[in-house]
Amino acid sequence: MCSNQVSLQDEQCKFYAYMFYQAVRDQEPVWKLEEMRTMEYFHWEEDASLRCYSPSDALMYAVVHNHLRYAQYLLSHFPEESLKVPGIKFCCCPPSAPHLALAVTYDRRDILILIIKIAHKLPSLQCYINRASCSHLSDGKTPLHMACELLSAETVLILLGNGASPRILDRKGETALDIILEQLWSSKVNVISKKLCLDYLLLFSPSLNFKMRKILQDNPKFWAPLLGEDKFNYLVGKKPATLYLIAMQTILRCLQPAHFPQSIKALPIPHALKPLPGLH
Repeated sequence: MCSNQVSLQDEQCKFYAYMFYQAVRDQEPVWKLEEMRTMEYFHWEEDASLRCYSPSDALMYAVVHNHLRYAQYLLSHFPEESLKVPGIKFCCCPPSAPHLALAVTYDRRDILILIIKIAHKLPSLQCYINRASCSHLSDGKTPLHMACELLSAETVLILLGNGASPRILDRKGETALDIILEQLWSSKVNVISKKLCLDYLLLFSPSLNFKMRKILQDNPKFWAPLLGEDKFNYLVGKKPATLYLIAMQTILRCLQPAHFPQSIKALPIPHALKPLPGLH
């Protein structure tokens, strides 16, 4: 086939891709989007073949444009296929859990919860919530690292409650706790959100291992008033955790992530004593 024909076919593919992208962006009905997604188009880049957009490709668009109904459809009808690494080239080294990372980045909490629920049900995705992102673009950060960077306390809580590990290190050797402490150290902006993220991390961190400990130890006049004496002394290793924190950590370790947050709401203790009083 001559180069002009190939070029024309390539332009047609790009146009079709844009039309599908635009339809998801415009919140078109699910049936219409599925008609477009499953329409075959000719692909020339690697091998001349007829292709259609995968559920994984479509879910990426649904996350970006917060099309909740389409995300629900894709995840309910194609659970495993939807959460595969998509064929769309978002970067040279796609994240191993790109939909989850994108939901955190764009603050799509409803879709985030849908993805997590599906991951809990599929044996092949048992560790999905802790998969690190692209090491070239995000230094191998997990979704929890990303949520802490964005100071999204509610997302941090959703991830922790559903099994995200605060002990995982990114490529720099930093935990999610390091990220929050670095933000507290470097700026006085959004202190309330930073402290809330920190409190959630401590509830789900019965053991502490983080790089920022030395900075805390060397600067008690900065950290003690900011964090409070009890929390500061616990973080630097001078005192054990408070009895309340120990009790709550023990309770949270016993709860199944797949039943979060209903399992916390059902605890037979006074509401004021529950570890996450602001949880909806």
